[in-house]
Amino acid sequence: MRKLYVIGIGAGDPDQVTVQAVKAMRQVETFFVIGKGEAKRELVDVRTAILTEHMDRPYRIVPIADPPRDRTPADYVDVVDDWHDRRSALLESAFAAADGVGGILVWGDPALYDSTLRMIERVLARGVVRFDYEVIPGITSAQALAARHRIVLHGIGEPVRITTGRRLRDEGLGAENALVMLDGDCSFTTISAPDVHIWWGAYLGMPDETLIEGPLSEVAEEIVRRRAELRDRKGWIMDIYLLRRAGSDPPAAV
Repeated sequence: MRKLYVIGIGAGDPDQVTVQAVKAMRQVETFFVIGKGEAKRELVDVRTAILTEHMDRPYRIVPIADPPRDRTPADYVDVVDDWHDRRSALLESAFAAADGVGGILVWGDPALYDSTLRMIERVLARGVVRFDYEVIPGITSAQALAARHRIVLHGIGEPVRITTGRRLRDEGLGAENALVMLDGDCSFTTISAPDVHIWWGAYLGMPDETLIEGPLSEVAEEIVRRRAELRDRKGWIMDIYLLRRAGSDPPAAV
């Protein structure tokens, strides 16, 4: 393989694929797809649908089974580091067997809570395979959440803190606006301030997209219940939410 395109494909809606992404995809001969098992088969199906809609040349898909990892580790950083090492080894083997131009379709944008670029750098650092690579940005779930709720992510002149559920539990809300990702434990339930508003979304851009917003004290239980129902039915869930303290811009009219 002489070149690799790392292509952001948006938060789930095939129409979020940019013109730049389509142009890059049409240069690719081999797409590498890391699967996450049958429970998350829908994520692979969306990628396949995007390729079917936009590709204008023959291509092949090389599936790569995602290695398992501990989801409740005592040492999160070390466990994820080991997982990235095993993932990068699998990518290295796949890259070595490929010719021409390769591509990886990344959910959302490669720069935000995605490990693809870190793994590619590990592959290159080992020196077994050599190739150039280019990164194509994509629509993030943060942008999709704001668009679907018709909101701005911050008050006038205010910062936005992008964090994880794990850090929200450990550090609290902090800034006026907190965008929370990777929260499998509904960490918003640990925020007891009465003046916090939440905008929550799951499966953004997909057929099962679900949106809930309101004062956190009033809708937290509804979100927890609805999230559990969706996860039980589909076997997986991808969600994100914005928390905002009162005193910033008021909630948008609904």
